[in-house]
Amino acid sequence: MQVEQFQLLDGHSLRNLYTSVTQHLRREGVKQWDRFYPNRFIIQSDLQSGSLFGVKQSNTVIAAVVVNEKQSSRYDILDWTDRQGKPACVHRLAVHPEFQRRGLGKILLGFAEQYALDQTCTSIRLDVFSANDTAVRMYEQAGYERIGTIRFPFRQKPYYCFEKILGSRVP
Repeated sequence: MQVEQFQLLDGHSLRNLYTSVTQHLRREGVKQWDRFYPNRFIIQSDLQSGSLFGVKQSNTVIAAVVVNEKQSSRYDILDWTDRQGKPACVHRLAVHPEFQRRGLGKILLGFAEQYALDQTCTSIRLDVFSANDTAVRMYEQAGYERIGTIRFPFRQKPYYCFEKILGSRVP
């Protein structure tokens, strides 16, 4: 499957993807996302910045990931390994429920790592809802190290923060 950079015209399909994933997570008891996040304004911003990538099937977005250098200010308290380099961040990685368990998450993560390297980034940072066991396991299996825990408003559970040093550019 080919990972591509999404365009503004993909906005509606992306909103549908995130709505489907949010509903699926809720049915599974994972209250990670809701109608406020991710919302159309965040998706629009990701599209305008050129940081939203993913996979389509028949012109419908079935998987997406954001790769950029924007970090939550909540990351400031954490003891990151890459302190001198240029970290990239992964946000809003999502695979439509009908296409899960086919390796799309791993494909998007691999793409994010290569994209970050191409942008001369030295590491990737991300946070994942601690109750999303599937996502936590995927990042651990991909070699990401848990650095610490943060909390976001209106979320009952904390988020685990992960980091992976890329290539041989250890700071």
